[in-house]
Amino acid sequence: MSDRCTIGVIFGGRSGEHEVSLVSATSIMGALPRDRFEVVPIGISKDGAWYAGNGVMEFLKRGKSDDAVYPAALSADNKGGVVALDGGRGGVKLDAVFPVLHGPYGEDGTVQGLLDLAGVPYVGCGVLASAVAMDKVVSKEIFIARNIPTAPYVWFHASEWRRDRDAVTRRIEEALTYPLFIKPANMGSSVGIFKVKDRDELTAHVPESARYDRKIVVEEAVADAREIEVAVLGNDRAEASVPGEIFPSNEFYDYDAKYVDGKSKDAIPADLSEETIRTIRRLAVEAFSAVDGAGLARVDFLVSRADGRVFLNELNTLPGFTSISMYPKLWQASGLPYPDLLSRLVDLAIERHREKQELLTSYQPKIDWHKG
Repeated sequence: MSDRCTIGVIFGGRSGEHEVSLVSATSIMGALPRDRFEVVPIGISKDGAWYAGNGVMEFLKRGKSDDAVYPAALSADNKGGVVALDGGRGGVKLDAVFPVLHGPYGEDGTVQGLLDLAGVPYVGCGVLASAVAMDKVVSKEIFIARNIPTAPYVWFHASEWRRDRDAVTRRIEEALTYPLFIKPANMGSSVGIFKVKDRDELTAHVPESARYDRKIVVEEAVADAREIEVAVLGNDRAEASVPGEIFPSNEFYDYDAKYVDGKSKDAIPADLSEETIRTIRRLAVEAFSAVDGAGLARVDFLVSRADGRVFLNELNTLPGFTSISMYPKLWQASGLPYPDLLSRLVDLAIERHREKQELLTSYQPKIDWHKG
């Protein structure tokens, strides 16, 4: 790409990670090179309403803005326009979209499907990879099938717990050993995650996780684990960054430790053996490929201090992009500065879109049997 293009940055959304998305989008919009991109802010409120205009970020944060804010929608007409609904502003043609939406209704393939229908290139994974990676149950099954090690786990529907809590508890305790992590299957930023050390804590916290999803994952904690993260970039020929290590301010890397208290530390690159680094980077790219990833992902690992074993924890297709987020920091340490990283992500989006546009979407049979 050489010409300046119009890029829509979508943020907010119907998710427990709404606030994280606002901070990520602020960082991205401030760092996108203005000699290449004209930025169109597009905000989605917590109740799912779409807005555009220069004041949309302030509007989502505080419910009001002195700058322009107007209702907007993305038309699924394969023409790539954001259309204002007030009847007076017309449509804005987008060359690409950067969806900065974390969690459900944004990172899970829903918005990606809409963008596919609209015919506009977008940064990051497509519908399949987004949906699979968002669901911790489905992604774990795929990783296991590819011989990518993950921590032992059990999953169940929240309705099973409500119907027969004792039976589910027995199933968990027969398969796993405390301490355990309870997680909503479809959520990120450690929202709804609890570390439990016994049955009483398990019983107390499962209903809390079930407030965020109908599927619950219970994982066996990796003993004395180091938290290692790797950034992946690319389409069909992806590459992995240097790994970094997180030193959480709390017992584990929960929401407060990630975003609120500012006390967590990191080390980039992580102090690991060359063999472990090679293993982690290889597994990160393999996991990305296994879900048919595109554009970007942050792949999180747990490394046991006791024996050095490596476990894949999660693959995040739209990782945080705040000023303290690991994804851009990992690439910075790998020699790719933040503005150049953003430009590269847009280029990858347009490259992938062009390849898809070359595919046939109709078939001409020998006989027009369907016309009767």
